[in-house]
Amino acid sequence: MLVRPTTARSPAVSLGPRPPLTDRPYWLTWPQVKGIGPSRIKQLFLQFGSLEAAWASRASDLLAVEGIGLTVADAIATGRDRIDPAQMAETLQHPLSHPDIRVLTPADAAYPSMLWEIPDPPPILYAWGDRWQWSPAIAIVGTRSPSSYGQRWATKLGAALAEAGFAIVSGMAAGIDGAAHRGALNVGGTTLAILGTGVDIHYPAKHQSLAREIRQHGLLVSEYPCGTEPARAHFPRRNRIVAALCQATLTIEAPARSGALITARLANDYNRDVFALPGNLDCPQARGCLELIDRGAGIILGVSELLDALGAPIAPDRPAVPQPSPPPLSGTELAIWTALDEILSFDQLAIRTQLDASTLSSTLLMMELSGVVEQLPGMRYGRATQ
Repeated sequence: MLVRPTTARSPAVSLGPRPPLTDRPYWLTWPQVKGIGPSRIKQLFLQFGSLEAAWASRASDLLAVEGIGLTVADAIATGRDRIDPAQMAETLQHPLSHPDIRVLTPADAAYPSMLWEIPDPPPILYAWGDRWQWSPAIAIVGTRSPSSYGQRWATKLGAALAEAGFAIVSGMAAGIDGAAHRGALNVGGTTLAILGTGVDIHYPAKHQSLAREIRQHGLLVSEYPCGTEPARAHFPRRNRIVAALCQATLTIEAPARSGALITARLANDYNRDVFALPGNLDCPQARGCLELIDRGAGIILGVSELLDALGAPIAPDRPAVPQPSPPPLSGTELAIWTALDEILSFDQLAIRTQLDASTLSSTLLMMELSGVVEQLPGMRYGRATQ
C-alpha cells in the first residue's frame, strides 16, 4: 500500500552516522570480498562503527552482524587475507577511462546524504559531469514506449521542475526517461542520469548525444565500474538509487509490469513521495499509473498543483530560454494555441478564449487534423508534441 504524498519528507529507512574519511579505502575494498553486498557492508559499518574496524575484526566477531553465519564469516576471513585495502583502492581509483570521472564512497563529503539513508547504499559511486547538484531532486520515470501524451508531459514536467530549481533524475532509457532529461536540458536545468552500465558506456546507443549534454549540465552516475556493459539485472538494482536520491518520484506512464513501478515502490519504502500521471483506461501504458493512484499515490493534476505539493525551491537565475514560436495560424486558432500553454478541459479553454462552444469545437477539430493540437483523455486539450 502506497502512502499519501506529503509536503514534508519523513526520515528514510536507516540513517546512521556518516563514515569517517579514514574508512574510504575499506568502502572500496569490502565489495571485492565474495558474498558481501551493499546491505551487508552497511551492517558491518553499523556494527563495528567503521569498516576499518570491521576489516580488522576476528571471524567470531563477524557473527554479531545480522545475516552473517559461520560459512560467510569464514569466507570473509579467507577473502581478507588475499586483499590489501590500500592497493585495491589505488587499483579501483586509477586508471579510469576519463580523468574527470570521480569515485565516491559514503566516506566522501560529496556522497549524497539521501543515498546513505537507505539500507543498501552503493559502496562505490562513479560520477561524471560538470554540475554537482544532488538535491533538491525529483525522479521522473516511465515506460520506454510512451504515448505522445506521456512523452509530452515528461518533457513538460522535466522543464517546469528544473526551472523551479529541482535536479531531474532518471535512467537515460528510451521513452519517458529521455524526455524528462531533455525537458530539463531545454531550460538549462540540472539533470542526473542513473545508469545500469559504466558511466563511460552510452546505452541505448541512440542516446550518445544526450549523455554528452547531461555531462555538461549534470551528472552521469553509476555504481558499476567503467567499462561495464548493460545487463538485465543491473537496471532493477539502479532503480533504488533513483528512488533514494529524490524527495519524490513521478511515474508518467507505465504498463502493469514495469521497472518504473519498481522505482515507485522503492520510493514509497524509503518514505519518499510518489505521484502518478492519470491516463486513458484504454491505454496499456496508463495501467500502472492508474493502479498507483488507486493505491494512494498523488495525482499529477498540472504543473502549478505539482509544484505546490512538492514545495518547490527558489529557482536559480538562468539565462532566458527562447519559447517555441506559434505555427502559422488564423486569429481564432492563434487564440486557442496561445491559451494552451498547459493542458485544459474544453470548458476551461472556452473560458480562456471567450469562444462559443460551436466555434471552439469546430476550430479544435481542424487544429487536430492539422496536427497542431491533440485531444487527451477526459475531453482535455494540449499542444501537439512536435
